[in-house]
Amino acid sequence: MGSFYVAFAALILGYLVYGKFVEKVFGPDPNRVTPAIAKQDGVDFMPLPTWRIFMIQFLNIAGLGPIFGAIMGAKFGSAAYLWIVFGSIFAGATHDYLAGMMSIREGGESLPDIIGRHLGMKAKTVMRIFTVVLMILVGAVFVSGPSAILANLTSLDPVAWFAIIFIYYILATLLPIDKVIGKVYPLFAIALIFMAVGVLVMLINTNPTLPEIWDGLQNTHPAGEDAMPLFPMMFVSIACGAISGFHATQSPLMARCMTNEKHGRPIFYGAMITEGLVALIWAAAANYFFNEHGMGENNASLIVNDITKNWLGSVGSVLALLGVVFAPITSGDTALRSARLIVADFLNKEQKTIKSRLAISLPIFVVTLGVLIYSVSDKEGFNLIWRYFAWCNQALSVFTLWAITVFLSKKGNYWWVTFVPAAFMTMVCSTYIFIAPECLALDHTVSYAAGAVCTIVAVAMFLKSLNSGKKSTEITVK
Repeated sequence: MGSFYVAFAALILGYLVYGKFVEKVFGPDPNRVTPAIAKQDGVDFMPLPTWRIFMIQFLNIAGLGPIFGAIMGAKFGSAAYLWIVFGSIFAGATHDYLAGMMSIREGGESLPDIIGRHLGMKAKTVMRIFTVVLMILVGAVFVSGPSAILANLTSLDPVAWFAIIFIYYILATLLPIDKVIGKVYPLFAIALIFMAVGVLVMLINTNPTLPEIWDGLQNTHPAGEDAMPLFPMMFVSIACGAISGFHATQSPLMARCMTNEKHGRPIFYGAMITEGLVALIWAAAANYFFNEHGMGENNASLIVNDITKNWLGSVGSVLALLGVVFAPITSGDTALRSARLIVADFLNKEQKTIKSRLAISLPIFVVTLGVLIYSVSDKEGFNLIWRYFAWCNQALSVFTLWAITVFLSKKGNYWWVTFVPAAFMTMVCSTYIFIAPECLALDHTVSYAAGAVCTIVAVAMFLKSLNSGKKSTEITVK
């Protein structure tokens, strides 16, 4: 448990120290009028209390990633702790904070507009399509897990819960943000926090023998290094527990509700660190499960069910499972809401009237429902869609990190803050394409070399633009 305690403390210290440094890099202005005030429309732009915004942001970004992703990531051994800690502090929380603050500084811009502003119009067009597709995939894949769990807890079958959750999606997407999301999210957040705290307390009381970082970082995945190489598979498996491009699509939603730029660090950076803590707790709990039962179990929901029942009792396990249910549902509803806003920004359509919101949302609902039906009707449908979602999610973080890096370079200082994680995630995502069984499945050496080439090209392109910008500035000054 020593590694767990060190990692837990490191995440908190990361928020207090590095989070404050990143905040200083951006330079929030407490006197600047925010979009929530300047563009207040009673639907998407509206002031909300800071604590409520934090709760919404935390649930928006949580999903299944810090739970299911951490459980699957734990199979790789104690290296999972390091990725959760370093990924959350230096990549994920930095990515979420700066994306959110760039949005609030630019009038509540959606992510594709932020990327386009700094990477060009072609990137903006591609990202609009790419992001909407990702949002639809999120809306679809985050229905299956909750439906199965709710079916086990009630007398209704999964299909009925599919319908109920989808109806909730429709209401949450169309109604003003304070009518559904603003009211129910704090309750959902309490369930999720109860789950994490309950498992944490039992971890401390049980004090199980777990893999330690100082015992070595060898790959312990039962499939072996050849089938599941630690790099890049672990970094994609844990995903939301360390960094996720999906988060940057959610930050603008909250940027439209903040009344002061100084609230950005606890809302954006703090929510990601909180998610990292949840991921760390579940990674440790999963290690306990694997030590007791072996690593043969691949169904994360069964692992969650076993851990919560044994540690929290019948009542506690129900509350904990509800936390697992609410996390993905609250990511799915805001994903579709984000899709509506991105399309509305692209078409320059006002969203104050229900008629306009419905006109944009209806095609999104139809496509999402089609993807959802395919995911449950085809035997491999869900697994295929999940893999597409996972890669799209991490690829989006790459584009976002490079856009933030360009933004910081224009400010003239500390662009390395996101340059390093941008280069690293480029290597992760590009290597995954070449090496993953569901992708090109190439030889490891070839895959690493190809990933390195992609990363070098991306870095070279950025450095070239950086030098061009410096020359332009010198000419202007002269």
